[in-house]
Amino acid sequence: MPRLIAPLLCVLALTGAATAQTVTLSPVDVTEWKAVYGRVEAKDRLPARARIGGTLTELLVTEGDVVTMGQPLARVVDEKLGFQLSALRAQRDSAAAQLANAQAELRRGEELLKQGVTTAQRLDALRTQVDVLAGQITALEAQAEVIVQSQTEGQVLAPAAGRVLTVPVAAGAVIMPGETVATVSGGGIFLRLALPERHAARLNEGDPIRIEGTDGPAEGRLVRLYPLIENGRVIADVEVPGLSDRFEDARILVRLPVAERQALMVPASAIVTRGGLDFVAVQGDRGAVLRAIVPGLRETEAEGGRIEVLSGLKAGDAILSDASQLKGAGHE
Repeated sequence: MPRLIAPLLCVLALTGAATAQTVTLSPVDVTEWKAVYGRVEAKDRLPARARIGGTLTELLVTEGDVVTMGQPLARVVDEKLGFQLSALRAQRDSAAAQLANAQAELRRGEELLKQGVTTAQRLDALRTQVDVLAGQITALEAQAEVIVQSQTEGQVLAPAAGRVLTVPVAAGAVIMPGETVATVSGGGIFLRLALPERHAARLNEGDPIRIEGTDGPAEGRLVRLYPLIENGRVIADVEVPGLSDRFEDARILVRLPVAERQALMVPASAIVTRGGLDFVAVQGDRGAVLRAIVPGLRETEAEGGRIEVLSGLKAGDAILSDASQLKGAGHE
């Protein structure tokens, strides 16, 4: 008997079809996903700046190094600070010698006043001179402490724990106060997306996001939608557990839920392929028949997977849920 394949219906001899489990089709909600690229970014990108100007004598890190908060990254030396500190110490020693002499004069004046040889006015002048010299010494010591603190601030420290992204200077360079020595990323890693503004109304914080990274598929969560639209784009942040910070600004494919529609979905096990065509067994009044279909979207989240049927079936059709029941069947 020659094979006859109708465009939409093929009647086959099905063994055991009467005992197969059937599923009645009804439209279900299907999420539409939009594929975009997200960039791996750090929550904080902090510059480690030099607090004083001078020569960069030591550079202890390079791009890619992992650092802790407060870790020394470089050292800046200003030789003028050492000369200024020496000058202040010399002035303090000179003032200290003058103070010792003024205190001796004051003691002699007090003895002479008891003997009635000098006047109280002269004694007051000696006390004033001692106080002035003591104040000068205090001021010089304070200035010296400022210089010592400036020398301490020549050490550039990591502003946060994270990975060093850039080091725009080299050892031996002359830098100015406030100049960036290194940039450190910290605070964790997230994906930043720029989406067309027409999708803004359909996105909500907490929505699940599909991630297709180099380590396989993963799922993230939309944690922030920024209210400012820039150049027709909505900026959003996606949190992905275990996201690697090895390469920042790397692009990763992301799928976002942007709409919902109704579709007929059948279990993947209900479809059988013969002769390059896809069939589903439909239970009718006269038994089970194979009907040719056009498959569409495949969903892997459901148990065993589901496949959308674009044509060949309608709502209310009863289909066999397991294509293994079709073994031994042939075309009429």
